[in-house]
Amino acid sequence: MTKNKLNNFIKNPERSLWRLSIPMMLGMSVQAIYMLIDTAFIGRWVGWQALTGLGVVFPALFIIMGITFGLGSGATTVIAQSIGEKNKTKADSTAMHTIILGIFLSFIFIITGMLLGEYILSSQGAKDESLGYASDYFFTMIIGTPFMILGIFFRSILSGEGDTMLPMKILGFGTILNIILDPPLIAFYGIKGAAVATVFSQFIVFILFIYIMICKNRNYLTINFKKFTFNRNHILQIFKIGIPSALSMLIMSFGLFTYNIILSKTMYPESAIAAYATAHRIEHLFFIPIISISTSMITLVGMFYGAKRFDLINTILVHCIKYALIISILFGMLFYFLSYKILPLFINDISVINIGVGYFNIFSFAIPFVTLSMICSRTIQGLGKSYPMFIITCLRVIIISCSLGWYFIEIKNMSIEYAWIAILISCICAATISLIWLIYELKKLEKK
Repeated sequence: MTKNKLNNFIKNPERSLWRLSIPMMLGMSVQAIYMLIDTAFIGRWVGWQALTGLGVVFPALFIIMGITFGLGSGATTVIAQSIGEKNKTKADSTAMHTIILGIFLSFIFIITGMLLGEYILSSQGAKDESLGYASDYFFTMIIGTPFMILGIFFRSILSGEGDTMLPMKILGFGTILNIILDPPLIAFYGIKGAAVATVFSQFIVFILFIYIMICKNRNYLTINFKKFTFNRNHILQIFKIGIPSALSMLIMSFGLFTYNIILSKTMYPESAIAAYATAHRIEHLFFIPIISISTSMITLVGMFYGAKRFDLINTILVHCIKYALIISILFGMLFYFLSYKILPLFINDISVINIGVGYFNIFSFAIPFVTLSMICSRTIQGLGKSYPMFIITCLRVIIISCSLGWYFIEIKNMSIEYAWIAILISCICAATISLIWLIYELKKLEKK
């Protein structure tokens, strides 16, 4: 059984940040490689219309992932704070409540997806061939929802106890399996084959988590449902921290949904949606280190907060922001100067490529602001407060980005570049507000 890592984190918080982040980065890198290979196979073998289909599927799947990641981050925070308070019984109970919550959510999402999936896909601008591709992919993926949700929750539980190495190994194996299955299944079944490969790999990952964490119990937390007792307060704590984060992800899903509608009003609607979807998958390379670092901040800040070592929160925050901004600037330069070479690897249509290059030429400047906003909001979440993330996300996506994008494209009939400018403006505003809010919370902490 793994020992409690709290003392090691307190001794060297900076090194602990990287010990948590790097395994997560490696695991997510393998996942990102899969996503890019998957996109390349679909875009070049099936056609760019299939990428349009993926573009309208992603907001729906992102709703599922968003709620799951949001509640999972709530579980991570509660578990981390419980370990910081040296309350292992509560941490164990929270882990088991998280798994049961995952099973319940799976049934809700499957039923909802089957009933409303066709309407969700058709309302975003996909037509005829693109809509057919979207349906094939979506209804195959929805079957694998339980494996995806529980896989995310298992990773959240392990992150709460400070173990990011085991999830990296398991998710890395699942992603490699997915990459191996992709070519033959896509060759025979098209875009539906890509979905089948994903669902099967998620099932294998789910089985591995069950075997290692429950059957063998090789981690610090003990998951034994024979001793499980339902505790309403534990669920409420997960919801209290996780729901604002989940709502933030839902708003982002709504933003993607709305942006697909906005892009469907441009001169080349399906090409614009295909370019936007492909660019999102490519920019995931940037989000890997930033998500890993910010997620690790939830664990560290949660444990330091629970242990009442408030001094270490400032130490790790300065270190985190410095290196995260360096990483973001490097990625911004990469996307700005090399996007015209990267996009043709996934798309063979020149109009779609040009739209994608235009997106990166503007979004590259938003990357440092996205980074700052994410680090600040995750740090506040580690303190046990998730509603600032929800408010900031709502402001960025709904009030600024979508509203400006709609105004520029639909009302003023401006070029598609202004849809990307709206995103840049929203990221700058969100970063400014996040930083001010974090400073306010840290000053409150100093008084304690």
